[in-house]
Amino acid sequence: MSTTTATDIAVAMRGITKAFPGVVANDHVDLEVRAGEIHALVGENGAGKSTLMNILYGLIHPDSGEILINGAPVKIGGPRDAIATGIGMVHQHFMLIPVFTVGENIMLGREPVVAGGIYDTAKARRDIQEMTRKYGLALDPDARTGDLPVGLQQRVEIVKVLYRGAGILILDEPTGVLTPQETNELFVVLRDLVKAGKTIIFISHKLREVLEISDRITVMRRGKVVGHLITKDTNQAEIATAMVGRAVLLRVEKKPAKPGAVSFRVENLTALSDRGVQALKGVSFELRQGEILGIAGVEGNGQSELVEVLAGTRKVSGGKVWLGDKDVTTYNARDEREAGIAHIPEDRRGAGLVLNYSIAENLILGRQRANSFAWHHILLLLDAIRKWAQRLVKEFDIRTPSIDVPARALSGGNQQKIIVAREMASQPRVLLASQPTRGVDIGAIEFIHRRIVAERDGGAAVLLVSAELDEVRSLSDRIAVMYEGRIVSIEPADASEDRLGLLMLGGTAQKT
Repeated sequence: MSTTTATDIAVAMRGITKAFPGVVANDHVDLEVRAGEIHALVGENGAGKSTLMNILYGLIHPDSGEILINGAPVKIGGPRDAIATGIGMVHQHFMLIPVFTVGENIMLGREPVVAGGIYDTAKARRDIQEMTRKYGLALDPDARTGDLPVGLQQRVEIVKVLYRGAGILILDEPTGVLTPQETNELFVVLRDLVKAGKTIIFISHKLREVLEISDRITVMRRGKVVGHLITKDTNQAEIATAMVGRAVLLRVEKKPAKPGAVSFRVENLTALSDRGVQALKGVSFELRQGEILGIAGVEGNGQSELVEVLAGTRKVSGGKVWLGDKDVTTYNARDEREAGIAHIPEDRRGAGLVLNYSIAENLILGRQRANSFAWHHILLLLDAIRKWAQRLVKEFDIRTPSIDVPARALSGGNQQKIIVAREMASQPRVLLASQPTRGVDIGAIEFIHRRIVAERDGGAAVLLVSAELDEVRSLSDRIAVMYEGRIVSIEPADASEDRLGLLMLGGTAQKT
């Protein structure tokens, strides 16, 4: 049996403890990452994995514990120390300046200069071309970064880290905004980096990808490490059980849809973005009672604007929206709600909740003037509101010590459950579910998926928008693909991942 020596360990974190007010984020955590491997770090929201990696990169200081890099103890007081130690981090949200070129972003802060302090464009171009050729990361140094697709922007981030001499790369949810094709290309890059001697820590909640790309897996739960797994010897069910502490249903179980009459109809819809450019360019579709229509697409192709128009929070510039035989094109959010359209917004903290309000108050938002909760639409009926809130907290498994706790005190998954409970409890005719499981853990995902299917089976028409293609494919009865403000194709639920990915990138809609 082979043994691992100290020199084989690229990263050793021992006894790492970090407490914040009211929570121990890391509780005597031990982590070992071997040199030249892809090591996955997984866990539910709040498990402590981001805190641990932020400690490694110097963004957070631990209360206790030690860090060894390549067998030597190090003190990491900030990102500058981490970079000097050979650690680089590619964040989930790219740290790029869109108006800069690829070369300018990569060299930022370390620009080669000639006499007089003038930026040496030629040398920068040569250095980038040499590095991209060495690691198989093809990029045009003169391309404007904001014009690149997200997959290439991510390459810029990786090259930027490599240019600073990183031998250990931390990738935080690196596939969150990528198409299947872009994800495959990223994995090729990561394997090539490992062959070139790099070590990679891969943070992800996508268990299928973890199994595909990693060598070993560390599982965290509630601030502690609860498992060390060898990838080739494990499976999704074992990982999920370790993450949550119980068996988890990984696939959506649903009976075939029984679509009824057309409940919602969109005709040639156009709308502007916040920047005043055309975001929707003639969108048309029909949504029937008792079905889930999924919208697939790379983020930024009009999905957000579409949902906002349908929810009454963005004005249309052309086209029509019909709820049954009623024209609701010009309805505002309040009118939409009263007409029977519920909305789970993509930004729960910014648009779905008032974080300083209590759970009970958030559970009646938008309905506070209803006869059930207000006498003559003015005086709140506090007993009725409390009974309502207590019922929904139980029914939707919202984990809280009290309905009087402010929403901001809850985890992301429980905040999302407040919104899901409020919107579904209104018994909507149409449910607009935008990124309904974004940033929530695997247990909450399972619960929310079951509730969405229950809405469909209860006769609601559900429009699902998600950046997670697996979620769209598993929940939807039909799939509409959006690209550059248009629906380019409506596909059956069993459409292949490759076909949907091609359409998401603007490929031909012709069936092969």
